[in-house]
Amino acid sequence: MKKGNVLYIVVPCYNEEEVLLETTKRLKEKLDDLIDNKVISKNSKVMYVNDGSKDKTWELIEEISQNDKLFTGISLSRNRGHQNALLAGLMTAKNYADVVISMDADLQDDINAIDMMLNKYYDGCDTVYGVRSSRKKDTWFKKTTALSFYKFMKMMGVDIIYNHADYRLTSKRVLESFSDYKEINLFLRGIFPLVGCKSDVVYYERHERFAGVSKYPLKKMLNFAWDGITSFSVKPIRLVLGLGILLFVTSIIMIIYCVIVKLLGQTVTGWTFLACSIWMLSGVQMLSLGIIGEYVGKVYSEVKGRPRYIISRNLLEEK
Repeated sequence: MKKGNVLYIVVPCYNEEEVLLETTKRLKEKLDDLIDNKVISKNSKVMYVNDGSKDKTWELIEEISQNDKLFTGISLSRNRGHQNALLAGLMTAKNYADVVISMDADLQDDINAIDMMLNKYYDGCDTVYGVRSSRKKDTWFKKTTALSFYKFMKMMGVDIIYNHADYRLTSKRVLESFSDYKEINLFLRGIFPLVGCKSDVVYYERHERFAGVSKYPLKKMLNFAWDGITSFSVKPIRLVLGLGILLFVTSIIMIIYCVIVKLLGQTVTGWTFLACSIWMLSGVQMLSLGIIGEYVGKVYSEVKGRPRYIISRNLLEEK
């Protein structure tokens, strides 16, 4: 494939004023180098997506855009979460770019991996996934939970790239196909493999966060993992069905046992056994209802068909 295509780098931002200027500096150096070497077009840009930030993130984006034509931005009407903000950026960028790279604003993703991604793109890949080469810098808890998450997702039947977050390259063709996926409950790293097309991976070392705090504390990470499982797998419901069948068979056996004991004239008080059985079955029933209810709730969200995001400002249209 001939080089010189228009590249847009989409960067979701939520309260990133502490790191945004440094991110801008590093991305500018990278884009200038790629443009000078004719790897990408001079019309390429970095698109910041303001996800309803409460600090001065949007004001900084406007200022950066005014001072440098390599940068632009869009602002959502309110905070919609990382996945929706990323989706808004991707769907907007596909109207202007030939190829789009998504990455976080905290500079943990290695910017130099962009060169390798573009090389694979020009070799014919429509999707290139940025994959962490190791987790040496993670705490034991973070490393264990992350690895468990990917293994559990695989076990649930979800097609997911191991150790890949949202640092990826996608061609315009992939994004055009991706726009046909209309679900409200977003788990982007699970949807892109469904699109298909030729893909490859690029390994990189993830850095420490340059400044600020993580926007994904444990509670959000758990919610994100649960969304990924329930959006792409029905195995939890099938596990509930299997458990129900097992308990039903067990109850039949217990009924037969109780009848035999009664006919033999053996009377046992059995209070402890009875109480434990009631509590166990009640707990299983509540757990089953909770899992099924989660799926019903997601169906409820989907059928309403509310917009996943609303763009209040698009600096590309204001110039």
